[in-house]
Amino acid sequence: MSKIKSASQLVELKNKYAAEILLRNTTETPVVSDAEPVGTVKKHVLVCSDTGCLAAEGSAIYDALVSEVKNKGLENEVDIVKTGCFGFCEPGPCVKVMPDDVSYMRVSAKDAEEIVTSHLQGGKYVERLFFKDPRNEKLISKQNEIPFYKDQVRIALRNCGLIDAARIEEYIAQDGYQALSKAIFDMASDEICTLVKDSNLRGRGGGGFPAGTKWQHTMRSPGEKKYVICNADEGDPGAFMDRAILFGDPHSVLEAMAICGRAIGADEGVIYIRAEYPKEVKRLEYSIKQAEEMGLLGENILGSDFSFKISLTLGAGAFVCGESTALLNSAQGERGEPRNKPPRTADKGLWYKPTSLNNVETFACVPPIILKGAEWFKSIGTQSSPGTKIFALAGKINNVGLVEVPMGISLRKVIEDIGGGIKGGKKIKAVQTGGPSGGCIPEDLLDIPVDFESLDSVGSMMGSGGMIVLDEDDCMVNVAKFYMDFIVDESCGKCTPCRVGTKRLLEILEKITTGLGTEDDLKELESLSNVVMSTSLCGLGQSAPNPVMSTLKYFKDEYIAHVRDKICPSGACAHMARYSILEDKCIGCTVCVKVCPVDCISGERKALHVIDQDKCIKCGACMDRCNFDAIIRR
Repeated sequence: MSKIKSASQLVELKNKYAAEILLRNTTETPVVSDAEPVGTVKKHVLVCSDTGCLAAEGSAIYDALVSEVKNKGLENEVDIVKTGCFGFCEPGPCVKVMPDDVSYMRVSAKDAEEIVTSHLQGGKYVERLFFKDPRNEKLISKQNEIPFYKDQVRIALRNCGLIDAARIEEYIAQDGYQALSKAIFDMASDEICTLVKDSNLRGRGGGGFPAGTKWQHTMRSPGEKKYVICNADEGDPGAFMDRAILFGDPHSVLEAMAICGRAIGADEGVIYIRAEYPKEVKRLEYSIKQAEEMGLLGENILGSDFSFKISLTLGAGAFVCGESTALLNSAQGERGEPRNKPPRTADKGLWYKPTSLNNVETFACVPPIILKGAEWFKSIGTQSSPGTKIFALAGKINNVGLVEVPMGISLRKVIEDIGGGIKGGKKIKAVQTGGPSGGCIPEDLLDIPVDFESLDSVGSMMGSGGMIVLDEDDCMVNVAKFYMDFIVDESCGKCTPCRVGTKRLLEILEKITTGLGTEDDLKELESLSNVVMSTSLCGLGQSAPNPVMSTLKYFKDEYIAHVRDKICPSGACAHMARYSILEDKCIGCTVCVKVCPVDCISGERKALHVIDQDKCIKCGACMDRCNFDAIIRR
């Protein structure tokens, strides 16, 4: 690769590759700048190669398609492209053919021949691989008509599933590094900070602090050496939005970090990334090398006097290192514990130098804001929470995956329209947002808008973007215990309220879910939660009791049932479950007797069977194997 030595050379390179990428964005013959329409319209077959689809033989699908195209002599007519995450994980692996705008779901390597022969050669679509709407069995071929995509607005995920991120040319074709060029040649440092501040871009890592204010503070903080840090630790269970961006569009983060460096006066950036992301680490290392070779990172970027380098630091998987000061300690090789504040990171951050720290999703939003302006960004979302937010939608939901939605959309619309409703036609009970430190929001509050203030007002939080949907089979006391168990394991132990308080909260929840709780325990849960929230040192401890407090507030009846009636209404707490055989349904087939591991079921063949409750270990094997729904759990 040759170095790009000016802004004009960058524009020339963009125009050179733009036509190729435009074919993936439109169903019409594209026109690039003032040039003639592109001649031969090639087919582009986009193959999701990110973690979810990769685990379901995504690489084999790509290889099979490449092989079939070669066998049919279509190399000059068809490009097979490895992309990042399409977002829609439930029906993966996913393949998309452009400019035909045809999406195929649940593709396997053995489907490659039919896709190439029928579609790419014969022009006949493979309808059996279309998405089937679980609500009405309707087959849908176009991505934008699939309910999962209809209400999404992609800013941070704009290039994921579209470009081959291993080729920097494809990012450049999508206006890549144009924002950095503008920041270097057309804007002063304070103008960059003011633009980001005016956009009201708020931190997408959980805190929601205005990014522009943070940049401005760091810019004004005295010191010759300053740093830009990208938090790519992503410790929330089930969250993978940062991972998707880092693999599917890494240059958006690298470009944004360089813009931040230009704004605050830093010449060095560090990406703190979990060691459990080896694929993303490798992609980042390669992308940094590419950008340096082309003169987009390193010394004298684009021939200017601005220099900026980026390195990686691998974290060891501690959840607490998602907190900014704990992350900085870890990045310095110290124990990952939070620091006392003040001083703030903007004054004394990495190596106790002024540092601006943002997470992956926040950085990914920066380049389009620089290019399109603050008013464009504020036209999306709400006044106090503009723009979009990515959520990892999971749980008892039909359409599992990554969704990027405008702020202000209702939780119900995300769950029922984008998410496709609850699996098995069951009733929704709650949605848990914000990761382990978030809260559980009941069904009757799902019409609230998704924004920082609204989620906070109901006892939950935006967090990094986890969204777990719970149905009628979930026990809310057990859910609170699950998250508290995670928090106890991840507490760094530096402050007593978090170290001891969360452990005590978990012990009480364990007592309740095993049928030993009392009503006094409920009072202690509430009072102790308040103490932990108000006296813990960092955000981990301060938000740790959220799952307890929110479930106590909205599902108090379930706690009462556990401590007063000694039953788990949903039957999810194994120690409190009671399996019974229904007299009107049992036919005496003896299947339950055969599968019971402790011989607690008795009865003659073709006669009613009975479960000895004293011997029953609550394993549920009998209910799982009964073919007549004769066994119930209460």
